[in-house]
Amino acid sequence: MRVCLLPYDISHFTGPSKGLLPYKRPLPGVASLPTAAMLSEKQVAIIGAGVSGLLACKHLLEAGFDPVVFESHGRTGGVWVKGAIESTRLQTPKSFYQFSDFPWPQSMVEEFPDHRRVVEYLDAYVEEFGLLPRIRFNRRVTEIGFAGNEGKAADWKEWGGTGEAFSLHGKWKLTVEDSLDSGPAPEVYRADFVILCIGMFSDLPRTPAFPVNEGPEVFDGKVLHSMDYAMMEWDHAVELVRGKRVVVVGFQKSSLDIAAEVSKRNDKRYPCTLLFREAHWALPDYLIKYISRNLNRFMECMIHKPGEGLFLCLLASLLSPLMWIFSKLMESYLRWKYPLKRYGTVPEHSLNMQFQACMTPTLPPQFYDVVEEGSLILKKLRSFSFCKNGVIIDGDASKVVMADVVILATGFKSDEKLKSIFASLYFRKCMAGSSAPLYRECIHPRIPQVAILGYMNSFSVLHATEMRSKWLAHFLMGAFKLPGIREMEADVTEWERCARSYSKERYKRYQVSALLQIYCNDILCRDMGCNPRRKRSLLAELFAPYGPADYRGLAPPYLQKP
Repeated sequence: MRVCLLPYDISHFTGPSKGLLPYKRPLPGVASLPTAAMLSEKQVAIIGAGVSGLLACKHLLEAGFDPVVFESHGRTGGVWVKGAIESTRLQTPKSFYQFSDFPWPQSMVEEFPDHRRVVEYLDAYVEEFGLLPRIRFNRRVTEIGFAGNEGKAADWKEWGGTGEAFSLHGKWKLTVEDSLDSGPAPEVYRADFVILCIGMFSDLPRTPAFPVNEGPEVFDGKVLHSMDYAMMEWDHAVELVRGKRVVVVGFQKSSLDIAAEVSKRNDKRYPCTLLFREAHWALPDYLIKYISRNLNRFMECMIHKPGEGLFLCLLASLLSPLMWIFSKLMESYLRWKYPLKRYGTVPEHSLNMQFQACMTPTLPPQFYDVVEEGSLILKKLRSFSFCKNGVIIDGDASKVVMADVVILATGFKSDEKLKSIFASLYFRKCMAGSSAPLYRECIHPRIPQVAILGYMNSFSVLHATEMRSKWLAHFLMGAFKLPGIREMEADVTEWERCARSYSKERYKRYQVSALLQIYCNDILCRDMGCNPRRKRSLLAELFAPYGPADYRGLAPPYLQKP
């Protein structure tokens, strides 16, 4: 192995950073903020050049750092490039899926752009802020190890021993391999701080386990995960399913999109079959757009929040019936609009619970029209297994769905992927030992000098990640310190308790409630010393929707440009 220091090539990566903010005055309680020269000397590594990695890189550059981004593939964009099928579109209106300081071009008239337009938008962002020279493509980080006494971490009362971003207790070692050439020995880099932006929906697919002789090995056709299907070239994907009997397993966004795409391609001569254990409320575009216009502070008053005072608690109890009524009206409309009962797709849970659990997919256009014409067959089941010619339903050999291709849209092992990147067993146990481990959805209280971005579900993951990128840049600049470890753990436990009270058994480890996005942003703003009230009037503050544009130029007074 060859040991290198970050930045990899000083002459290439150092230099004045675009948009560097001058420091007007120190934050109360902090002796002094570091100078730009001090920040540029800190070695910050970002793993992944998807949306999260690009945001982290951009905001650290503006803060005065010289970060280096390691990307395992040959271009930026993450799952929008290597994990999107032909028909993939945004699930949220573009006004909510945009960078706060880089809006969509006026020529973009579609409210829900397709994945090609999203990739073009991300590429334009990279060019606008000069991020490309900071990215080392085709470099896969296989593991990170703490070059210090990790045993002390269990005894620390403050994060990293001090509560600050950078510590004298050690650095991180990154083992990096060439993704295209397995010949060269791995290189080892050292960094003062590591930001993990490795994504939730790639690399480690989750597949069902089957008894012996009941799995894909007995099937004469082809079995693949939705990830593999999405990574195919368009013409290869068309050839795979053309004139074939295709079965898709699942009922979330990717499964609905793939089933709709295949059924339109093959029509009713070779109908596609969608198998699912549990149906979910899937909303058409216009309802998603309507809901986005009502994501305001008044709506958030209907929901109980962690750390709320007596007044907010009483207000939420008083107004919560309005949220229940709205949810039931939406459910009634969907039952009236679509033949849910006829096809067994009426969910057993409420729409409100699904909102809270951040698991509401967008319904593909004309989805039930395709079902009605017979090009798509919906089958609810308890279990399935494979046989020579297809899929057996509920263990009944007389119920066989004949198939040539089976696509498993069964999710990803996000937790396992995040855990496995750590070389240390102690840090792996830290990641696996709690159901809600991340403070401010990006900091693990027991793992020093590491931040995790993009591991949350939200109404707009881009917006949620950008807010945490801004927060992280302020933290690395020394604008504030983290609370004690026990205080952070108590905070994330309280957030978990609140989330579980609404989403029940559908609670997921990484989620920012779509219905508490403003409240989360308020907390981040206060940490950064910024004003959380972004509107110009009380009426707008209560009833106008909040989106990325409201947080443009977010900075405390002492860090604002003159």
